Amino acid sequence: MSSYIEQLFSVEGKVAIVTGAAAGMGEAIAIGLGKAGAKVAVADRDEEGGAATAKAINDAGGTATFYAIDLVDTDRIQEVVKEVAEEYGQIDTLVNAAGVTFPLKDTDSLEDRLANYDLTMSIDLRAAYALTISCREHMKKAGGGSVINLTSINSIVGFPGNPGYVAAKGGMRMMSKGLAMDLTGDNIRVNNIAPGYIKTAMTAGSQADPEMYNSRLRHMIVQRWGEPEDMVGATIYLASSASSYVTGQDIFVDGGWTAKGLT
Repeated sequence: MSSYIEQLFSVEGKVAIVTGAAAGMGEAIAIGLGKAGAKVAVADRDEEGGAATAKAINDAGGTATFYAIDLVDTDRIQEVVKEVAEEYGQIDTLVNAAGVTFPLKDTDSLEDRLANYDLTMSIDLRAAYALTISCREHMKKAGGGSVINLTSINSIVGFPGNPGYVAAKGGMRMMSKGLAMDLTGDNIRVNNIAPGYIKTAMTAGSQADPEMYNSRLRHMIVQRWGEPEDMVGATIYLASSASSYVTGQDIFVDGGWTAKGLT
């Protein structure tokens, strides 16, 4: 039985690109895939953090290479995808985990708001599309592949003070469903993992404020904030043949936030 399960959920030998892999959920996913036997292209703008993630995978007996990338640079996106395919011979999995958020302040000017909105869209949404299209032919040559986009509970419910982030994650959710239809002919599946409140640098402010921390906790069925490592299981499932009949779907890893009624 154990060998059957291992084969069903195996990512051994698969080549995975993980963006935002220098910290937080991207880091945990990259290390998790590496420990599970995938060859991991660690992609991030943070060279020190990205190199550290790649080293952690290699030190654990896995295989990883760091690629410096600025996700607003489409030319660099294409270069990195080409470099990964040349180094490892194929691309099987793309995890778009990179993201930014710019909560609004009442004093922000329209110009500042639009600049933050545009940057959020560029990194959180446009780059994921560019990476997916850039990986398409390489996945097709490999016989198919899996694109995994990290959205958010913000993709289906409204949150105040950050409309750009909500719009980007909602857009990513629906983009994945459109791409699932467009890419199925190449045997490429596209799915979303939607995290809830996870203990990362992005949520540090909410974690440090007891009132904010507890107000968010009240929305969760599982009475704890998520850890970055909580994303690994869903990622391995979506990257493996265990999910071969799953595409265009959302997996909410949110402690039950989006399922809870009365709070």
